[in-house]
Amino acid sequence: MTTTTNQAVQPEFRLLVFLVSIGFFMQALDTTIVNTAIPAMAVQLNENPLQMHGVIVAYVLSVAACIPLSGWLADRFGIRNIYLSAMVIFSLASLGCGLSQNLEQLLFFRVIQGIGGALLMPVGRLALLKLIPRSQFLSAMSLMSLAGLLGPLMGPSLGGWLVEVSTWHWIFLINIPMGILGMIMTLKVMPNQKEPTVKHFDLSGFILLMVAMVGLSLGIENIASPQYSHWVSLSLLIVGVIATCSYAYHAHSHQNALFHGRLFRYKLYSIGVLGNFFARLGSNAIPFLLPLMLQVAFGFEPFITGLMMIPAVLGSLFSKPIVRPLIQHVGYRRFLLTNTVLVGLCIISFSLMTAATPLWLKVLHLFIFGTLNSLQFVGMNTFTLKDLPQQDASSGNSFLSMIMMLSMSMGVALAGTLINTFEQHFTTATIDTAFHATLITLGCINIITALVFWQIPKDTTD
Repeated sequence: MTTTTNQAVQPEFRLLVFLVSIGFFMQALDTTIVNTAIPAMAVQLNENPLQMHGVIVAYVLSVAACIPLSGWLADRFGIRNIYLSAMVIFSLASLGCGLSQNLEQLLFFRVIQGIGGALLMPVGRLALLKLIPRSQFLSAMSLMSLAGLLGPLMGPSLGGWLVEVSTWHWIFLINIPMGILGMIMTLKVMPNQKEPTVKHFDLSGFILLMVAMVGLSLGIENIASPQYSHWVSLSLLIVGVIATCSYAYHAHSHQNALFHGRLFRYKLYSIGVLGNFFARLGSNAIPFLLPLMLQVAFGFEPFITGLMMIPAVLGSLFSKPIVRPLIQHVGYRRFLLTNTVLVGLCIISFSLMTAATPLWLKVLHLFIFGTLNSLQFVGMNTFTLKDLPQQDASSGNSFLSMIMMLSMSMGVALAGTLINTFEQHFTTATIDTAFHATLITLGCINIITALVFWQIPKDTTD
């Protein structure tokens, strides 16, 4: 008897897939749409554009912090209730962001928006997993992934265009019509499936994780800030480190921990998580750093800057069909070692970019970066999860998602800190020098990460 393992999504599930895709698109769009709008936002808010990275950090950090909560809430209160709540929170927070009159208000609503975003993506994915037959799941996930790709593809150019034709407030207000549509559809097409028995939530572990993430991210972000003393940043970093160590002990000693310590008994998983974290510090900062450099240092218009980010997304699409054959041909160890070094060198080579660099060369450069970066991400993710047993697969995947978002938050915070530090150091040089020095530093971090992947056994194949 033969069974079809990859059927097309049947008509009765198409609206559900479309609904989840709306949430996925909104979350992906909001991760990128701000990048090209930051200089214009800084002007209207009377802020230094080099001090605006908190707008991205606030959102991504709250997403990372709340991911561990999403699965438990969906199991306890039902998928529809939590997905609807996520839509409401995200839409109201977007309205708050759009109406903000100063940076403090904007940061507050970005945190709330991140909480909504943290629920949208995992709960949407969980809805497809629970409600759609396994034979149609792969097709459903592929359709949803398209929405996830459209967000980064449209985000930078849409953000740049909106600040040119209107004001930056509209980069958030455009979420509201989509959010309202999502709320109506959630009530119509998503059943409120919940688990009959749900284990007790690990509140103390969750608090430790939150304190660890917030302490480390904000500690890094504020090191070069003129508003805070070095002692404040140092204190935050120390609190973050203590909370991280405390959670490591908690994970090993509590059976009901959010992420049990046994996950790190799997060698490949441990290498993969560590490699993911450090490799993404530099590469996740690039979508924030390059638009800022193109506008602040080189004087490009926001819309043109946004369009110039598209080749990086196209590069990531180009990489999808070639990644698996490459891994099968050379093995994970050689693939990740080589690719990690190439991504680092590509980030460093952005330091050679100037306002006078020919446009075609800038476009080609970004396309190559997008290709290499996507190869690295896909390679790291599949490697990290490949040997996890079924009973730990869900928890391991959730922890990896959290680490990915945390790395993005800390990467952007680190990039912002480096720019400000180098700007203060190179007082007689142009702002270009600060950006170039930052890119070199981030590229070097990526290259050093190859030492993590050096630990992969030589015979590890797909």
